[in-house]
Amino acid sequence: MGKYHDLAKNIVKEIGGKGNINGLTHCITRLRFKLKDESIANTEVLKNMDGVVTVMQAGGQYQVVIGNHVPFVFQEVLDYTGIDPTKSVDMGKQKPFDVVLDVISGCFQPFLAILASAGMIRGLTALLVFLGAFERGSGTFIMLDNIGDSAFMFMPVIIGLTAARKFKVNDFVGLLLGAALMNPNLSLNALSANDATPIMTLFSGTIFENDVYQTFFGIPWMARNYASSVIPIIFIVLLASQIQKVAKKIVPEMLANFFVPFLTVLFTLPLGFLVVGPVFSFATDGLMAVFQSLIGFSPVLFGAVLGFSWQILVMFGLHWAVVPLALVQFMNNGFGNILTNIACVSFGQTAALVAIYLKLKDKKLKTLAIPAIVSGIVGITEPAIYGFTLPRKKVFIFTCIGGMIGGAYAGLMNLTVWNQGGLGVFAFPNYIRPDGDLTDFITLLISIAISVTISFTLTMLFHKEPEVLVSVEPTKIAKLSKEEIISPIEGSVLPLNEASDAAFAQGILGKGSLVIPTKGEVISPFDGTIMTLFPTKHAIGLISDKGVELLIHVGIDTVQLEGRHFEAFVEQGAKVKKGDKLVGFDIEAIEAEGYNTQVPIIVTNTNDYKDVIATDRKEVKTDDVLITAVVG
Repeated sequence: MGKYHDLAKNIVKEIGGKGNINGLTHCITRLRFKLKDESIANTEVLKNMDGVVTVMQAGGQYQVVIGNHVPFVFQEVLDYTGIDPTKSVDMGKQKPFDVVLDVISGCFQPFLAILASAGMIRGLTALLVFLGAFERGSGTFIMLDNIGDSAFMFMPVIIGLTAARKFKVNDFVGLLLGAALMNPNLSLNALSANDATPIMTLFSGTIFENDVYQTFFGIPWMARNYASSVIPIIFIVLLASQIQKVAKKIVPEMLANFFVPFLTVLFTLPLGFLVVGPVFSFATDGLMAVFQSLIGFSPVLFGAVLGFSWQILVMFGLHWAVVPLALVQFMNNGFGNILTNIACVSFGQTAALVAIYLKLKDKKLKTLAIPAIVSGIVGITEPAIYGFTLPRKKVFIFTCIGGMIGGAYAGLMNLTVWNQGGLGVFAFPNYIRPDGDLTDFITLLISIAISVTISFTLTMLFHKEPEVLVSVEPTKIAKLSKEEIISPIEGSVLPLNEASDAAFAQGILGKGSLVIPTKGEVISPFDGTIMTLFPTKHAIGLISDKGVELLIHVGIDTVQLEGRHFEAFVEQGAKVKKGDKLVGFDIEAIEAEGYNTQVPIIVTNTNDYKDVIATDRKEVKTDDVLITAVVG
């Protein structure tokens, strides 16, 4: 049982259990679930769970943002559920665009870490050449550069495996299909070698013009060079999945192990070489031409739009619509410029967080900001986005503006990347040209400086961090229309920003107060209705007859107790009167199991009020006013 076992167990529970999981992958910071029914997942519980940054629902995926340690949580989820991540599943009906994103992410995500590692090796090699450690063309250079290049050159084989798992094709069939595309004897280079004369030319005078050197049973064979290609293998494996289904139906079970792969490969590859490969190579070339036209029309506008919107695209997983094209461009040319104008974005986000850090008055929040800053420097910005800039909406817009102007400059200067791999500062070597020229590296630094300066300056000038909550007695605002809320818990009072849970302490859920209970009893603080009673009984949501929505959360992370030491005296939907007993809990037993018994009491519709003011009392009983909601 690993360090993140409890977190994995609780995530699975709140998404509806193992039976609600149709599939699971992960990227750099997120668990990406495919759920049978997203409506039964307890999204708000997950968002407030210790260890979870936030939850996103986009592209047909239920994304639980974890942070840099997501691979460990992913493995714990696999161990707990017994899910085999290599086996694809039937996802049922999806929107066409969601299907496309699902296929692309499913084929590319599994090998991104290896691709990044290979790119970093090539980037390191270029840096060492620049520093004079060895010469370009030396044995050392040849070995290191080609080690890094191997992942890129044999891309069809790698994607053959991931696509096979996505489309439920035999893994080794997928590998063989990719290897066949890599066979040098089947490439255009081989067929056109020695100044061979084409036997015909198809689509003359168009961008799809193609010389034909051989036929297959009389059918023109439009040969291509598929080494380092990305898109054709995906659709060839998709074709194989359909042929495999037919083969399984007609081949007797006792012969299936041999003849199903035999028939699948025998029919897939000729069709792949004759039809699927050329068609999707042409389609990819067409899309590339469109992107190049956009860049050619106005590289500044292209860079500005992508720089502004990139963080938003990533938040919703929509960046997968662009990433493969950038990869295709790099594979075709050995360099790329489609996505280079977003290289500055993560640094602008981090700079805004530094500005927030300088303005923060809450020591606990300052402590939480430091690891988020470090994470942003290495290219992982989710902690900064979800923990700090997005809740401060204006600051998030500032970072988009910084990315927009930095991206516009990168587009203007045609910033070009020469290697793939690495994020944040680890991507810097990718901008050193193979001959050691630092032109693009310097352009990168300038675009980052622009994004950082704008994001930081706008945040410093126009963002005002709220003061640490200083409570006043309700009598001081007696002339204002207000609703007084008595304390539902008896105990000691602390400011909410001293809560051990960051989601409460940052006020993400709303303003309120924090009580350290001395009596294990929760009473209704007003006349109203029980809107939510969690099955674990540790949290209860109420709405008063006057409209105040209140969350009472007994203990920190006590959802893991699964209802132990709690007793409910009301049901969800029940009408209650002020003073009615709602929940009982055993303070000593909860603390004995290692849980903090702080009780955050939050007005979740804080934005509906002019202000929400907590008492400055140090101790409260259940007839004392704890919170005052000021109407106007």
